[in-house]
Amino acid sequence: MGDPRKQRKKYSTPIHPWQKNRIDEEKTLTRIYGLKNKKEIWKMVSKLRSFSKQAKNLIASTTPQGIKEKNQLLSKLYSIGLLPKGADLDDVLSLSTRDIMERRLQTFVYRKNLAKSVKQARQFIVHGHIMVDQKMITWPSYLVKREEEDKIRIVSTSKVAKLLKKEKVIGK
Repeated sequence: MGDPRKQRKKYSTPIHPWQKNRIDEEKTLTRIYGLKNKKEIWKMVSKLRSFSKQAKNLIASTTPQGIKEKNQLLSKLYSIGLLPKGADLDDVLSLSTRDIMERRLQTFVYRKNLAKSVKQARQFIVHGHIMVDQKMITWPSYLVKREEEDKIRIVSTSKVAKLLKKEKVIGK
């Protein structure tokens, strides 16, 4: 089972450290999505890589087990919100890093106007001011499922919620 103190990395670093195109793309992603460091991008890229690797293996498989795994992969990606209903394995291969970055809790908090900026959304999440379906989530990289999209809100006992109520009362 392994020693719990020796966790494995959940990402792989780029093969070549100095590629201008990749560095520029990572810089824009960091700025757009308010990421702390590039390690977060590499984690999302690794997740996408594992999905596409699994899809490539399942494309050629025609066994009953392969069909079952194909349906499981597609339903998982549908529930995460990365694919539409009725998608195919070719759609899995066409997913990009921006697709998975749009599904992060930090992005949802900003897009729902619960925070004024993406960095403020990150701060609200880390400090425990955001709930998703009656659960306090404190990691910004949490991938929001389709059924949880409408259940993102600010904790009612939070100081942020009280400040927002005061702003709304004064603004009226």
